[in-house]
Amino acid sequence: MSLARSLIVLIVIITVSGCAGLREDPTRNWSASQLYSEAKAALNGRDYQKAVEYYEILEARFPFGRFAQQAQIEIPYAYYKAGETEAALAAVDRFVQLNPRHPHLDYAYYLRGLINFDPDAGFLSRFFPMDPSEMDIKPLQQSFQDFGRLVTEFPDSRYSDDARARMIYIRNALAAHELRVAQFYVERQAWVAASQRARYVVERYQGADVMPQALAVLYQSYRALELEDHAENTMIVLELNFPEHAENARAGRPIVVGQEATGLRRWMERLPFFAN
Repeated sequence: MSLARSLIVLIVIITVSGCAGLREDPTRNWSASQLYSEAKAALNGRDYQKAVEYYEILEARFPFGRFAQQAQIEIPYAYYKAGETEAALAAVDRFVQLNPRHPHLDYAYYLRGLINFDPDAGFLSRFFPMDPSEMDIKPLQQSFQDFGRLVTEFPDSRYSDDARARMIYIRNALAAHELRVAQFYVERQAWVAASQRARYVVERYQGADVMPQALAVLYQSYRALELEDHAENTMIVLELNFPEHAENARAGRPIVVGQEATGLRRWMERLPFFAN
C-alpha cells in the first residue's frame, strides 16, 4: 500500500511538472507574425529583455522570411537598450554581412556608432556619469569611424546630421583625453612626453574646444625644454587664433574655455536620437 501510494505521488509530481513545463513557454504555438508583433510591442513598451527574448525565438524558429529579416535589424537596438553591448554589436555586424544592400543599411551603421558611442550606458553610469576624458577611448574611436562611414556612404541619410554632431562630441572628448594625459606629464615635469601629447592634439584635433589649453601646454613644454624658437612659434599661433588666452599662457596661468570635459556630456544629451 505504501509502495502504491508512493507511485501515485510520483505520477502526480511528474504530471504537474510536465504541465508546468508546458506553461513555461506560452509562445510554442505562435506564428512568425505573432512573435514579431509581440517583440515589437515589448520594444515599444521599453521591455527590452522581453523584446530580445521574442526576437531570438523568432529567428530560431523562423530563420527565413520577412519577419526574421526585420527582426535582424531590430534586435541590435533591443540588445543595446538592454545593456548587452557585445551582443548588440555582434547583431549589427551580422545584419550588415547578411544584408549588404538593405535599404536601411544606413541605420545599421548609425546604430553601430551609437552602441560604441556610449558603451557604459548601464545603471551606475546613468547616476554617476564619467568624465569623457577619463573613459576608455577605444569605443569612442570606433564610434567615430562608424559615424564617419555613415556620413561618407550615406551623406543624405536622416541619421547623418546627428552622426556629424556626435562626431564633433567625440573629437572634443578624445582631444580632452589627450590633454588630460599631457597635463599629467606636466605635473611630473616630463616635458618631452607633455609636448608630444599636446602637439598630437594640435595636429589631430583641429577645432577642438581644448585647443587653447593644448597650445598653452605645448608652449610651456617648449619653454621648459629651452626650445625658445618652438615656444615663440607656438605662441604666435595662440595669439593669432586665441588672443584672449595668450597672456594667461605667457604667465603660466590656467586657461578655461567654454564647453569641455564635464560639459561635453550635458551637450551630448541634447542631441536627437533616432530608434529606426
